[in-house]
Amino acid sequence: MDGVRHAAQRLAPRQAPRQPIVRTLLLAVTLAAAGACSTDAPTSPVPGAVASRARGLDYVTRRALVQQVRALAAKRGIVPLPPAPPVRPALARLGQKLAFDKILSGNRDIACMTCHLPQFATGDQRSLSIGTGGRGLGPSRQLAGGVIIPRNAPALFNLHALPALFWDGRVSRDATGAFHTPAGAKLTPEMTRALEFGAASAQGLFPVLSRAEMRGTSGNELAALPDTADGAIWRGLMRRLLRIPRYRELFRDAYPGKRLDKLNLAYATNAIAGFLISNLEFNQSPWDRFLAGDDDALTGDQLRGAASFLTLKCSVCHNGSTFSDNQFHDVALAQFGPGEGVQPNVHDDFGRYNVTGDPRDAYRFRTTPLRNVELTGPYGHAGQFKVLRDFIAHYSQSDVKLRTYDATQIDPILFGTLVDNTSAVLASRDTLLAGVVIPDSTIDRLTTYMGALTDPRARDLRHLVPAHVPSGLPVDP
Repeated sequence: MDGVRHAAQRLAPRQAPRQPIVRTLLLAVTLAAAGACSTDAPTSPVPGAVASRARGLDYVTRRALVQQVRALAAKRGIVPLPPAPPVRPALARLGQKLAFDKILSGNRDIACMTCHLPQFATGDQRSLSIGTGGRGLGPSRQLAGGVIIPRNAPALFNLHALPALFWDGRVSRDATGAFHTPAGAKLTPEMTRALEFGAASAQGLFPVLSRAEMRGTSGNELAALPDTADGAIWRGLMRRLLRIPRYRELFRDAYPGKRLDKLNLAYATNAIAGFLISNLEFNQSPWDRFLAGDDDALTGDQLRGAASFLTLKCSVCHNGSTFSDNQFHDVALAQFGPGEGVQPNVHDDFGRYNVTGDPRDAYRFRTTPLRNVELTGPYGHAGQFKVLRDFIAHYSQSDVKLRTYDATQIDPILFGTLVDNTSAVLASRDTLLAGVVIPDSTIDRLTTYMGALTDPRARDLRHLVPAHVPSGLPVDP
């Protein structure tokens, strides 16, 4: 028991829980260690006792763990997901067509959802996506003269609850309503007035500007424009859309009373956000049922895993309704691929520093939201880990793990691109990770708990794919 106490003290956050929570934790650990689920069960079942045993714990132990987990969740500010805003059906219909239509890419060969496939939980199961010029889909997509995207394609769940998007947070909306994006003043007031859903509405404006992601390097009128011509590129895409009669009908339905000649591309990306928000809000996981008062929503192992997650440093950053503090941290991840660096380190990726210019932000990336996380691998800003348990295990002795990183787990086309930046990354590693050592058994429980954050409805999203799109271009299945 002393070893358990010492391990808990070594892994605990800087501020220890209040004494009643500690006593509850020790009671739960003591009961579990004593094997109370065998001979100590009451001979006359009390309410909930039968259900508790069916979920892997005796009644007394479960009650202690339930109380502990609820208290810790409240302390960490882990709360239910806020409801998504209402979305007009006509707006969502327009957004669905646009999200899957390759007309938004320069050479009409890639759609927004090519890298955010419904059959792969709105990712593509690749460490790094293959952008314009690639062939095929998901893990079987081939380079075929295409371009590798420098960062992993993040999932699109619960966008309404995320104030900053992309790995470096380069698109955000603050509490005053002001947008912060790479476009700066090029995102005009006429455009921001169209953005009904905050950062989610603005995010679609930027992949279409990227030569690697959608615009292409040659072969189309958008690629011929200079990289600084954001407005001209957006206007060119809107002209494409409004030449198509069916899109004109869809825009009229989505924005009644608006003249088509007054619409800009922000109206299109706002519609895409409406589609995503109305279809990818997931708040019915076992954890949600637990937060709503169902003491038997979690299995015994999930409940123990929740206690570990909330007791250790995990929940210092993974908190709130999405399990993200919406901040940026250096968690000692390996770097490979084309990178987002600058001369002379073009293949490196300095993360949040690229947005702020603050040296303290080097190698910091946004805390990953954890809802449905078991479905969304690979993990990390460059998809450094294929397996969720391995990513969790990385946080134990992360300095050692970085130095001994197994690069054979990444996509084969990325072999040989590992960047030798270990010293620089560790120099700015988040101090929360210093000295963290997590036993294998705890890693197993943490991994099991992650499964409790999955909404069953997120497991199969193929119904979101339209049969066809107004441009007539093929739709990725």
